[in-house]
Formats: sequence, structure tokens, C-alpha cells
Amino acid sequence: MLLRTLVFAGLAALLATQIPAVMTLVDRVPEPASGTAETPSSAKAQPASVSPGRVRLSADGRGHFSGQFRINGKTVEGLVDTGASAVTINESTARKLGFGVNSLDFRYQMNTANGKTDGARIILDRIEIGNVRVRQVDAFVLRDEALSSTLIGMTFLKKLKSFQVEDGSLTLIP
Repeated sequence: MLLRTLVFAGLAALLATQIPAVMTLVDRVPEPASGTAETPSSAKAQPASVSPGRVRLSADGRGHFSGQFRINGKTVEGLVDTGASAVTINESTARKLGFGVNSLDFRYQMNTANGKTDGARIILDRIEIGNVRVRQVDAFVLRDEALSSTLIGMTFLKKLKSFQVEDGSLTLIP
């Protein structure tokens, strides 16, 4: 009986310490600036390799850093967002990446620039851009109506050795 109580107490302590950490992963998931003007495809930022293992993204016409990422082996257009606590994708992208939307557990309350919404926590096997590869990245899935694009947030950026913005470019250093 004492052993069961100790095991239960240990599990309760583990959950009490880990759930708050997961809940604080995403305190803000902002939407990209909305507007009717489209950025011409020629103005889209393309990754430029700086040196082996480094990637530089040039800012687009609105000052955003975006590029073609490979998430779990699939190409996804992503916007690097240092204001997003976590990588965040919508349901459509989750399906493209092989996550069954019906099996996602939308139990996390998320605060976004557009208000509160529910999110499902997932782990992405890998995110790549150019020569930069990061494995086992915490991410959240939001409903399509809550998020229109993929945000590459801090759960990706924190796994890098460093990243820096200088002269209109973002350099990612693994």
C-alpha cells in the first residue's frame, strides 16, 4: 500500500511540474499581418547559405523572414516569428504532415493575437531549411480558421546555437 502511495505521489509531482511547462510553451501565437496586398513571388525571401550549417533569410517587402521549410520531410512555407512561443501549424498542414486531425487532442488553451483558441500539442520529428536541421520540435496545431499560415516560433529557434538579425537578414546557426 505504501509503495502504491509513493508511486502515485511521484506521478502527481511529475505531472504538477511538467504540465505548467507545456502550458507556457505558447502564450502568444500571432497571426501574420493581414492585408489584401500580396507580396510578389519574386520578393519572397529565399534561404541563402552563408556557410556550411548556416542559413540566411532576407526580409521580404514587409520585413518578415519566411522561407521554404521541410517539416517531417514535406515542404511547407513558414514565417519565422520570434513572438510565437512555439512552432504552430494549422489543421490542413497537420494533415499534409501525416497527423490525423481526428486523433489530435485540442485541449490546450492558446492566446493568440486574434484571441483565445484551442490547440493540440504535437512533436515534429524534424524541421529543416537549407543546411539547418533541428529534431524533436514541440509544436501546436490550431484550427484552420484560427491560423492561416505556419509560424516557426521559439521552440525551433531555441534549438539553434544562435540566430541573429542584421542588415535586413536573419541568420540561423545550428
